[in-house]
Amino acid sequence: MNRLLIATAALLGLAGLALAQPIRADGSSTVYPITQAVAEEFNIARPDIKVTVAFSGTGGGFKKFCVGETDLQNASRPILKSEMEECRKNGVEYIEIPVAFDGLTVVVNPQNTWAQCLTVAELKRIWEPDSKVFFWNQVRPNFPTRQIVLYGAGSDSGTFDYFTEAINGKAKAIRKDYFPSEDDNVLVRGVEGNVNAMGFFGYAYYVEEKGKLKALAIDNGKGCVAPTDATINNGTYAPLSRPLFIYVNVKSLNEKRSLQDFVNFFLTNNRARTAIRKTGYVLLPDEAYRIGKVLVDKRVKGSVFSGIEPGTPLVEIMKKLEAEAR
Repeated sequence: MNRLLIATAALLGLAGLALAQPIRADGSSTVYPITQAVAEEFNIARPDIKVTVAFSGTGGGFKKFCVGETDLQNASRPILKSEMEECRKNGVEYIEIPVAFDGLTVVVNPQNTWAQCLTVAELKRIWEPDSKVFFWNQVRPNFPTRQIVLYGAGSDSGTFDYFTEAINGKAKAIRKDYFPSEDDNVLVRGVEGNVNAMGFFGYAYYVEEKGKLKALAIDNGKGCVAPTDATINNGTYAPLSRPLFIYVNVKSLNEKRSLQDFVNFFLTNNRARTAIRKTGYVLLPDEAYRIGKVLVDKRVKGSVFSGIEPGTPLVEIMKKLEAEAR
């Protein structure tokens, strides 16, 4: 009898090891704090599962994800058609899941006393390719004659793609004389260290350094609107409010119970919601997380957000997808 119990325990132990396969995530530096925070909470409940979260930018992450190197891809924009094709070519199927809202935030140094709100047209004049705006007084005559020092996302970043499309009208279209980085902390330190600086990055990085940065309100034709939880959630902080995503490798999901458990925790556990909120990003409506779980359970593959116009109601898109999956 004792031998039988020992043998059974040994088999259960081996089964536990099989379930506790490690999870590898990469991608957006904007989404990194979210997945990392959720992973830390998950690890408290499941210390047997190692979740490694890295950031190489949304574009850099998709290069790995679409050849099957990672299980989960963090993305601050929807997957591109070229990335879809790369995934298809390599037999990588995926589920697209929105996990939070972000308000891409334009910031200046707190000692900048002259700029409080800029129009989208003014931002375009500053950031567009071959811009001739080099001094603050070229933005508005009453601004001081000080040289603008610009910090922004690097070309592998989904934030770079989103900002350039929303402000300049074309993804990846931007002036060349700025300081780029896929690491948002580098951009934060750059703006904090120069009174003449301007930068853009995810809302959570601004919230974390609120006392050392000043967020500019944006006028999209309906008056100046500052980035806040409320304005990001209701879309009035336009055109820079956006959903953030994770993409889950379906093969990994089917083969790794640990990944299924982690994604379930991400979408259904209150500790995960608290972790997301603490990062400074804005939670989605409860309905969005519920539908996200349905998409995972039913293995609804592909992207519906690619090509969707900024500002399209997220939950309505997801409801249509849920209805089609029934």
